Amino acid sequence: MLNKLRIKFLSGFRRSASGQKHIDSVENTPTNLPHQQTTTKSTLTKEEYENLPFGMHLMFDAYNCDPTVLDDSNVLYTLLEGLPGKLGMRPMIKPYIVRTLGNDKRDPGGWSGFVLIEESHISFHTFVKRKFVTVDIYTCTFFDADKATRELKKFFKTEDTETIVETRGKRYPNANLI
Repeated sequence: MLNKLRIKFLSGFRRSASGQKHIDSVENTPTNLPHQQTTTKSTLTKEEYENLPFGMHLMFDAYNCDPTVLDDSNVLYTLLEGLPGKLGMRPMIKPYIVRTLGNDKRDPGGWSGFVLIEESHISFHTFVKRKFVTVDIYTCTFFDADKATRELKKFFKTEDTETIVETRGKRYPNANLI
C-alpha cells in the first residue's frame, strides 16, 4: 500500500485524448506556467496512483560549446561517470564512448556516449565541427531537470541551449497486464 508515498505535484491534472487524467508534471520538472501552484501531498489517492506516468525524458541541445570538451573522450567519460550520482541515479555499467565518423553533410562526426542506469539511460552525441551536442536523460523516476540542465551547461561551457522535458508513459499501467 502507498500510504507513505510522498510526491510533490503541480496543481491540476490534464486529460488525454482518451479522457484519462494524468499528472501534468512534478515539482522538479521545469515549467514556465506561473499560474500553476506547487502543493505537497503526503499520500496519493487511488486515482492519482493509477495515473502516475512512467518517468521523464530530458532532451538537451547545446550550441557554441567548447570544442576541446566536445572532442575529448576522457573528459566526456567523466560526464557519464559523474552525472548519474549528481542526479541521484545508479549506473549499471561503466560509460561507453565511441568515435563516430561523419555520414553526410549534416553529420561531421564526433563522439557518442552512453551509460545504462538502473532508472534507464543517459546518452550524448557531439558534433565537434558544429560546436553542438545533444544529450538525452531518460528515466523511470523523476529527477531535478533544472539541476541536470545547469550541470550540462557548465560541463559543455555554454549558455546557448534548448531543453525539452517530456513526461513518458503517460498511460503506464499501475499493475502487470499478463
